Amino acid sequence: MLENILQAELAAELLKKFLPPDMHAEALAQLDAELKKIPDTPEPKTDFSAGDRAAILVEALPYIQEFHGKTIVIKYGGNAMVNDALKASVMQDVALMKFVGINVVIVHGGGPEITGFLKKLGKETSFVSGLRVTDEETVEIAEMVLDGKINSEIVTLLNRRGLRAVGLSGKDADLIQAEKKLATVYDGGDKRKVDIGYVGKAKQVNIRIVDDLLAGDYVPVIAPIGVGEDGASYNINADYVAADIAGALKAEKLLLLTDTEGVYKNFADKKSFISTLKADEAREFIRDGIISGGMIPKVEACLRAIERGANKAYIIDGRLPHSIILELFTAAGLGTEVCP
Repeated sequence: MLENILQAELAAELLKKFLPPDMHAEALAQLDAELKKIPDTPEPKTDFSAGDRAAILVEALPYIQEFHGKTIVIKYGGNAMVNDALKASVMQDVALMKFVGINVVIVHGGGPEITGFLKKLGKETSFVSGLRVTDEETVEIAEMVLDGKINSEIVTLLNRRGLRAVGLSGKDADLIQAEKKLATVYDGGDKRKVDIGYVGKAKQVNIRIVDDLLAGDYVPVIAPIGVGEDGASYNINADYVAADIAGALKAEKLLLLTDTEGVYKNFADKKSFISTLKADEAREFIRDGIISGGMIPKVEACLRAIERGANKAYIIDGRLPHSIILELFTAAGLGTEVCP
């Protein structure tokens, strides 16, 4: 029976059951608005039988029990950060997670907004292996956009939904001690390293401040800016930061929100979708160019998180309303799981 219920309907039932009543109207209206943008989407189902409702909640119950008290790290980025309805969807999902006893940490990106700001200033943007080439002026702009604008907006949206969110930069309490990261360029099976400026990687993650916030029932919201030994700021790919945080926390799951359904062996062939990707296979696909561009940091981040102590890592489609709770609380799940 559950196979015949639209995923969005399941999300609506979960929202109504677990979110406070004063949040229902907003959550359901935004879900309906987002669904109407999808071609050929049927009218939302409203005539659930008692059996339908019970089956939906019974399906969710074991996952709620499983994740109660566990920590889940969400890398928040892509279209879900710029589309208002999807933005609200993510915030509602986080609220639901907290209200059923899950510890949530958010690491956010902000690439499109950084690019937009640079464009206004007449600066060109270029990427190498999915990483932004970053000079001194660009890293100053990136820090301003990530820490000063996006981070505070996410904190405000979560606080409005009854949560206690706290914004952090990787520079706060030496959370992320950074060093320069060289981009890896693959060429015919060979690889070489390229200096792309003030782009960093985590040399050390001091997770104590995040542990303290979680213990106090806060939601840490982390901007991916690290600090070098010389005090310089480094822009760090948010996928990698989320991986390092998830590994250090021994998180139950790392969820990377993207603008695609997951990983394909051949993106033009939708039948080539990969629901489970083993680590050795993932590395081979990167080396051979099957996984390329912006998907490289995401897959590498999943591998890094697992190697450093996270239990599982997933790449999921953030364009789907309530993709987070559909991944967490349904048997079918979503996206690509990267596993050892």
